[in-house]
Amino acid sequence: MQMDLREVRGVGGGLMESEKTSFSRRRLMKAGAIALAGSAAVTRGYAQAAAAAPAPAPTGPFTLGPLPYEPAALEPHIDAQTMTIHHDRHHKAYVDNLNKALVGAPELQKKTSEELIGGITLLPAEVQKAVQNTGGGHWNHTLFWSLMGAPGAGVGGEGEGTALGGAIVKAFGSFAKFREKFSDAAMKRFGSGWAWLVVQEDGGLAVVSTGNQDNPLMQGVVPNADRGKPVLALDVWEHAYYLKYQNKRADYVAAWFNVVNWTAANALYEAAVAPAVKKGGK
Repeated sequence: MQMDLREVRGVGGGLMESEKTSFSRRRLMKAGAIALAGSAAVTRGYAQAAAAAPAPAPTGPFTLGPLPYEPAALEPHIDAQTMTIHHDRHHKAYVDNLNKALVGAPELQKKTSEELIGGITLLPAEVQKAVQNTGGGHWNHTLFWSLMGAPGAGVGGEGEGTALGGAIVKAFGSFAKFREKFSDAAMKRFGSGWAWLVVQEDGGLAVVSTGNQDNPLMQGVVPNADRGKPVLALDVWEHAYYLKYQNKRADYVAAWFNVVNWTAANALYEAAVAPAVKKGGK
């Protein structure tokens, strides 16, 4: 008995249902194999990316403290976004890199950041530059945050009613003249750096500026004439103001005077002049 080809091929020459099912299964199996291969490749990609990711910053004795106020507290003079990025990213980087620089130096890890930067030239040569940059950055920013506050009592103005306010008038002739001199130091600092009001060894006040993350405590790094104990600090790195003020550093400097915490600055001044008073200085 001869089988009708239509029974094999089906009416119209198409595949029978059993052949269609078999063919579909083969296609599904092939597609599944491709999907599995792709999934494995993605998994390998994630694993490779994780392996290539930078290691977490080394822990150490130095930590990033919180801002003493909300990031928006200095608005409208210094914006919240700048404060957040400045503190959470820039300052944090200095802390992380200072800890990294002191890995393997347990004796140095016992020192405060002020002790480290005050004796840079006494440190091992291989860590001096790192401590100058990162230790200076950590110390400078910690001071900077503490010397600002939300406009209100004791913040902004001319330091009225404080010993420091009186000393400023005595040293510079008027607050306006001091402000002009301080602003000039901030504006003439080429590139990145800081402007400072310091108490010098004889108890007198001086306005100075330093480059990068140097500060007036760094013996052997900054000129002796610029050394002293800071009581005011202004960061003039572009990251401190560029989001709001772009290249208008003068506007930023003028705005900063509205958030100066004179109560905190006066406390630093009184502590700084106490030794000079005992020695019979100004």
